[in-house]
Amino acid sequence: TISESIKYIGADDTTLDLFESQYIIPNGISYNSYVILDEKVAVMDTIDARKSEEWFNNLSNVLAGRNVDYIVISHLEPDHAANIKALSDKYPDAKLVLSAKAKAMLPQFFAMDNLDDKCITVAEGQELSLGTHNLKFIMAPMVHWPETMVTYLAEEQTLFSGDAFGCFGAVEGGICDRFEEYRDEMVRYYASIVGKYGQPVQAALKKLSGLALSRICSTHGPVWESQIPQVVSLYDRMSRYETDKGVCIVVGSMYGNTEKAAEAIHAELVKRGVKCVIHNAVTENPSFIYKDVFEYNTLICGSPTYNNDIFPAVREVLYGVCARQVKNHGFAAFGSFTWAGASVRLMNEMASASGLKLLSEGMSFRQGFGEKYSDNVKAFVDEVINNM
Repeated sequence: TISESIKYIGADDTTLDLFESQYIIPNGISYNSYVILDEKVAVMDTIDARKSEEWFNNLSNVLAGRNVDYIVISHLEPDHAANIKALSDKYPDAKLVLSAKAKAMLPQFFAMDNLDDKCITVAEGQELSLGTHNLKFIMAPMVHWPETMVTYLAEEQTLFSGDAFGCFGAVEGGICDRFEEYRDEMVRYYASIVGKYGQPVQAALKKLSGLALSRICSTHGPVWESQIPQVVSLYDRMSRYETDKGVCIVVGSMYGNTEKAAEAIHAELVKRGVKCVIHNAVTENPSFIYKDVFEYNTLICGSPTYNNDIFPAVREVLYGVCARQVKNHGFAAFGSFTWAGASVRLMNEMASASGLKLLSEGMSFRQGFGEKYSDNVKAFVDEVINNM
């Protein structure tokens, strides 16, 4: 129970290995859905098909024999929308409340007859009365799909925010005041899934800035009340691509030489008092790397030359960073080679083309990293620090 009128009917998923078949979720994920009980009943989003049975049982318990009048669709991604047709079939008189873009996209996911009769298409600022409660709809395109909208319930100062303000982690369907417990997983979720869309997030935050907020109900993660300022501030920071001054080192190594160079660079940066983290692109899930790219203002990538190219694991991570159109970041590269070095040049070209600022020409070295390269490491670190 969220309040007398708002009930939680979502479910935790602690058996899924990879969210979106990409991002490891060691603490699980929640699929959040809510019901507003008034003269009319509104269901706020459905959930993933993996938890359909549990969700319908939760809904039935909350309804206690009542019918559903409105199905509010904030986002059509299947982890929130998988049960729309099943719910509509069970309550055929219920109206689907959604944006115009969502209505246009709906047939891509479900074969539903008489959509014009079933749908209430809402626009920016439009309201819908449930009786004593009124839903106000706010368009949030590209946060992080084009059809996305959020819903504000003024009478309870509650925002149903869709994926915005969401995070990884199971939550047992409740209000949470332990922001620090979920903070890193909110950054990792944002960096992995929403990170490319900083400008649309900023536009949405401006729309929401005038609302009195006592509660945020996201579709992933806890319901926030007492720590809303921290949650909103973090989202604002991330969507501005604001970071701490520091370095995220990402390395892939075939036989250990590039890894040794990474460790030497890391040690030199730490010795100079620079905040620094190091990730192995081969063994770690990229989401943890993306998280630290959104924490620190400098990315350093290390890769051996492999088939006259970038080592695949490092190339994949760097591609992911570039695809997220990360701004206000510096970049530097290092790498080993045996007879023809290409990885540093190619990483520099890739990073520069995406808008990352090159802090150094890079450090290339022939296989067999050791003390003979200590001056190269110091010179490389000097360049990075001086240009950060």
